[in-house]
Amino acid sequence: MAYKTTEFNTASPVSALPGVGPAKQAAYKKIGVSTLGDLINHVPRAYENRGEIRPLDCSRDDGKTAVVLTVCTPVQSSRLRGGKTVIKFRASDDSGLCDLVFFNQPYLKGTFVTGSVWRFWGKVERRLTRNGMRYSMSSPVYERWEPGMLQDFTPVYPLTEGLTQKQIARDIAETLRLLSPQITDILPQEIISKYRLCTLAYALRNIHNPENYPALAAAKRRLVFDELFTFSLLVARQGMHRRETGAFPCVKQNISPLLSLLPFELTEAQKRCVREIAADMKTDVRMSRILIGDVGSGKTAVAAAAICICLMNGRQAALMAPTEILASQHYSDLSPVFEKLGFRCALLTGSVSAAQKKRIKAGLSADGEEKIDLVIGTHALLTEDVAFSSLSLIVTDEQHRFGVEQRAALAEKGLFPHMLSMSATPIPRSLALVLYGDLDISRIDEMPPGRQKTDTYLVDESKRARVNAFIERTVADGGQVYVVCPSIDEQENETYDSGEVGLDEITESGLLSKPPLKAAKVYAEQLRQTLPGITVALIHGRMKAAEKEAVMTGFVAGDINVLVSTTVIEVGVNVANASLMIIENAERFGLSQLHQLRGRVGRGKRKSCCILISDDSSVSSHERLSVMCETNNGFEIAEADLRTRGPGDFIAAHRGDAIRQSGGFKFRLADVSGDAGAFACATEAAREIITTDPDLSAHPLLKDYIDKTAAAGTITD
Repeated sequence: MAYKTTEFNTASPVSALPGVGPAKQAAYKKIGVSTLGDLINHVPRAYENRGEIRPLDCSRDDGKTAVVLTVCTPVQSSRLRGGKTVIKFRASDDSGLCDLVFFNQPYLKGTFVTGSVWRFWGKVERRLTRNGMRYSMSSPVYERWEPGMLQDFTPVYPLTEGLTQKQIARDIAETLRLLSPQITDILPQEIISKYRLCTLAYALRNIHNPENYPALAAAKRRLVFDELFTFSLLVARQGMHRRETGAFPCVKQNISPLLSLLPFELTEAQKRCVREIAADMKTDVRMSRILIGDVGSGKTAVAAAAICICLMNGRQAALMAPTEILASQHYSDLSPVFEKLGFRCALLTGSVSAAQKKRIKAGLSADGEEKIDLVIGTHALLTEDVAFSSLSLIVTDEQHRFGVEQRAALAEKGLFPHMLSMSATPIPRSLALVLYGDLDISRIDEMPPGRQKTDTYLVDESKRARVNAFIERTVADGGQVYVVCPSIDEQENETYDSGEVGLDEITESGLLSKPPLKAAKVYAEQLRQTLPGITVALIHGRMKAAEKEAVMTGFVAGDINVLVSTTVIEVGVNVANASLMIIENAERFGLSQLHQLRGRVGRGKRKSCCILISDDSSVSSHERLSVMCETNNGFEIAEADLRTRGPGDFIAAHRGDAIRQSGGFKFRLADVSGDAGAFACATEAAREIITTDPDLSAHPLLKDYIDKTAAAGTITD
């Protein structure tokens, strides 16, 4: 081969490879590949499982099949109109006879000799004739059959116009050959040994050209560990930065007047969190704290205490919520309490009239008696013409719904205001330390007494009639129902028998088997037909914000009996009348996500139930989902989720924020982690390194890699 350069390293441009000219280089750039290092890290999105050989009569109806056939007739060649050529022959196995056709490949005429045996990969068509079933394949992939010698898995890469699977596979194979002497482990050997990881060279070789299931699983586990370890190290290092000074010290902290107005007594966990927040707000160091608590644990009461401390010191506070419904809910809960204490409150959302907005904005920038002390709102708080006279506390609800830039934009309206974020996702302590490495963490790990337990049941499709009857009975009794589906459209359903294997389906013991997805649009229509006397509405992420708001408003008002939804249903919205939650394809959700969805019911006086529907018959899935039936403790569920499913759920829910905090880390595989302990192990390893070697001076290779990753600034939400 003739090369354009004699020196190759991971920073070399892809154009250094033969056959990669300006056009191919531009195409590679579209998929994020500029260098040889990018290329070997361009992992497959799936694999063609050509190792699963089937007889012709058991070939797939809806995907490609691998068949081993013996050529039984001579090859016939002919020319079509327009100069095209076609060759035909027949091949067979014990179950049938197959016609094979190849277009514009005349050189194959001498390849398929009668009696030779081949593995073909492609779509098998069927047709019934008088002589029985006949099969045909058009231009399948072909390999001479050598038992035990052929590759079972063929990678399928993300593509763009101008690139083919064959080109990418060839370029990656050549790059691995050229760079193999330079592939050095950035992980210290003690970590590789402690967590029983394969080498980086082995991982890269087997992620692109896997020897078998265990090799592919080991490769994926190592690469996922590298990502999570790097991510953990970046966030841990970010958390070591100095706190900003210049905040207003809120030294007056007697909140007994507020507590006397509450219809309940704070739990010990709430009191502990209030003390932690009060201690932060007493100094001139800006508070940066996140309040983590289960659904119904009383985070709003703790936030109210923080707001009270701010207001009694003569300063202003702002509470920002992601939706108008949630902001209005907070306003109706908090404004009566604070107005009794003598403070002025306002609600600022997009639907507020222009005249009201003008009055509110004037009050926020005013001093003295005209000053608005507490404003509760949505993104409307971020507009340029919203100015504060003395903003000293910002509370954000459902913090993962806001980007860093949005919270920073609100913070800039005050002078180093204290920052308190709230999250209703219970997170294991070790994981929280990584996700929120630069925040102090307060945990409400105790539920208020008397909260109703939501009974949870795990059923399969055979109980569908009973589920429908339960919906009817709930609505007849005056209750409302949520139904959550994992996909919007039917076409989103994966074809699990298509012959392609996704990375998230690979385990050391083989393939995961998954039931087909339930589509929200289809199921909503089915419910309307099955239960004609019930009002059914649909909400999903592709709807416009105003459309979603209208549907949620109708559900809150009780005009809608059953709300069929994807996971877009608003976290934190309190619909006390909703008493039944049905979750389809429950095996597709993490336990923590299921717990969040279950938390939409059980908020009123009605006895509430959650029904998990799953046709996944695997023992591991059944054991995992059974946890939901055994406990309502969010932190216990989060720990179980981390043990059994890995960190994908937590990363998916929070990673947009965490990635930004970590200096711009870009995940490639972490959200399809198949190793249950990967995140916990990576977190532990990162903490050990940063504790003993904070500047990474004893690990120069790792330091160089981390510095380059942090400087890259590539952010993908």
